[in-house]
This record gives sequence, structure tokens and C-alpha cells, in this order.
Amino acid sequence: MAETKKLKITLVKSLIGAVPKNRQIIKSMGFKKLNSSVILPDNAATQGQLRLIAPYVKVEDAE
Repeated sequence: MAETKKLKITLVKSLIGAVPKNRQIIKSMGFKKLNSSVILPDNAATQGQLRLIAPYVKVEDAE
């Protein structure tokens, strides 16, 4: 089977003053606190979420 591409996403900006919808997206992605990282699959759902929370995160390819 082909392996799916993974993304390492790191929360780099505080959520103080963030739009409530963006706070919910970040919480649903699994972030607990600042500078924490999660590894998620690179699919359409993840890309859509990243587009909304781009100012708060740093995205890298996971190895």
C-alpha cells in the first residue's frame, strides 16, 4: 500500500484574541499548549483547517 503523506504541525502563536472558531479548530487538531506539535495526514480536511489557522502554526513534512 502507498503510504500517505504526513505533516508535522506546531502551534507557535498564542490563542489570546483568536476568533472562537479558530480556537475550536486548534483544539480539535489535538494541540494542548504553545509549542506543542501534532502529526496529521496531508488530506483535504487538514488542508482546509490549516488555511484557517495559518497565522498560528508552522507546518513541516513529517518523516
